[in-house]
Amino acid sequence: MKKLAIFLVSIILAIIILPNIWTSKADGADAFQVIPDEAIRLRILANSDGKEDQRIKQKVRDRVSEEIAEWVKEIDDIEEARKLIAERLADVEKIIAAVFAEEGYQQPFKAEYSKRVQFPAKMYGSYVYPAGEYEAVLITIGEGEGANWWCVLFPPLCFLDFSFGATVGDDETAAKPETEKVEVKFFLWEWLGLS
Repeated sequence: MKKLAIFLVSIILAIIILPNIWTSKADGADAFQVIPDEAIRLRILANSDGKEDQRIKQKVRDRVSEEIAEWVKEIDDIEEARKLIAERLADVEKIIAAVFAEEGYQQPFKAEYSKRVQFPAKMYGSYVYPAGEYEAVLITIGEGEGANWWCVLFPPLCFLDFSFGATVGDDETAAKPETEKVEVKFFLWEWLGLS
């Protein structure tokens, strides 16, 4: 009888406490994933999904996003950021060319800045960024047929690791995390002798 009373008290406490925990976690998760309406993104399309093409895409990503983050770190006005990025697009191309030269990689590439760059829907955790046309710097390497990577240049939100996000749709591939099989046991059931 004593075990049953403890079990019932535990259930009542769980009913009271758990909804508050889930709500606070959900609020915190959504708070850092919202992209402002006025933002400038960076999208990089790899030549293919081959290992070397994806490796080069990541090198370009690191170098370009690092450089642009330095350019805009003191800027808080979207118009000023737009002007700066548009004026320095040739510098972005020089960065890409330097990465290719260092790596002995031979593919054509194109860097462009537009307010109408097409983005697929992207899932990051439980949050979906909708597909659509967005203002962005678009870097296309070779055929541009490989998996893409993107982040927000202004305001700088590249600290979010979108490379692990899953693209929604059939046109792009995304690595899926491996999952372990987990055995779930309820200590109360075992304690009460019900398992």
